[in-house]
Amino acid sequence: MTLSIAYAIGFLGAGLMLASYMMKAMLPLRLAALAACVCLVAYGALTQALPTLLLYAALIPINIKKTVQLKRLIKAIEQAKDNTPVSEWLLPHMSRRTVKAGEWLWHKGDPAQEMLYLHSGRLSLVEHDETLEPGVLVGEIGLFAPDNRRTLSLRCETDCVLYALSADALQQLYFQSPKLGFHVMRLIVARLLHDADFPSPAPTEPAKPVVECAPLSVGG
Repeated sequence: MTLSIAYAIGFLGAGLMLASYMMKAMLPLRLAALAACVCLVAYGALTQALPTLLLYAALIPINIKKTVQLKRLIKAIEQAKDNTPVSEWLLPHMSRRTVKAGEWLWHKGDPAQEMLYLHSGRLSLVEHDETLEPGVLVGEIGLFAPDNRRTLSLRCETDCVLYALSADALQQLYFQSPKLGFHVMRLIVARLLHDADFPSPAPTEPAKPVVECAPLSVGG
């Protein structure tokens, strides 16, 4: 009888684990994975399967931690006002780095792999000859462009402290809370409207073809 109960709990845990891999929403995924770990720990204890017991017992605190972090993020986004800077939600998930003055962060046309938050220092959008001050997010357009290429070059005018968020991390955050994706879209639209205020460089006139003539000979 005990063995039958153990198998039932084990199959339930396996089903929940399989379901967690098929979910796209992160919070239900974490909750399903946590429930699966609890069932499989119980299965391991009832059948004296020590490897199963130890493996899923180790995964329980990891899933609890991830679930708590996720619920905090969702709560922060839900309580945020529309004018709350999106950087306040992103900073806990970004990695910090320092960059020296004069260093190029990317050139126009480079593959876009991350977006940046400027904590201190000044950056320069080279093609627009525009200086960015602390508190701005930059680089988000390239992450959503069809070809994932940089639309402008970015260089450090001074020593800078930056926070970076990779494209993969941004995608994960979007799945955790679509509202975050909505605010990132608003940020991109604002940036595009801002960039539209910069006139395109005037096209240069093509050089006139040079016709080479043979030297004139003077006849007597």
